[in-house]
Amino acid sequence: MAETVTSLDELKAVAGGDDAAPATLDMAEPREPVRDALGRSYATGKRKDAVARVWIKPGSGKVTVNGKEMNAYFARPVLQMILRQPFTVAGREDEFDVMATVKGGGLSGQAGAVKHGISVALQRYEPSLRGALKAAGFLTRDSRVVERKKFGRAKARTSFQFSKR
Repeated sequence: MAETVTSLDELKAVAGGDDAAPATLDMAEPREPVRDALGRSYATGKRKDAVARVWIKPGSGKVTVNGKEMNAYFARPVLQMILRQPFTVAGREDEFDVMATVKGGGLSGQAGAVKHGISVALQRYEPSLRGALKAAGFLTRDSRVVERKKFGRAKARTSFQFSKR
């Protein structure tokens, strides 16, 4: 059977002595930036059924989605605002160029997917921004999806109209 440890001194001895204990108590190492050979950071963003592949690199703030300008692809100002939120929270407006490809879902889900991808790529490019992006909730994937239709029902929860006679 294994020995039972009843005090901190015994635990320290089991862990490997005085030199090993402080090494295990050190703070986590700071995150390193993740960039490719071209100086870009990549991330995948998801929202509803939409999946976005996002690359960011230093530039003038140009956003390209599926080969089109952001204003042409996301015509509604609300969707454009959603895409700009990570840069606003991080305080990095017009400092990065974004190139994204999105598939699946509708425009609202695609905008959310690109926003999630931008946030993760920004955090990978500049790890010091993680705190601000995490506090704003941009690094968490929004897992809400459409509820499936059930049998014997008109939609997910509504029943067919009841007829007494």
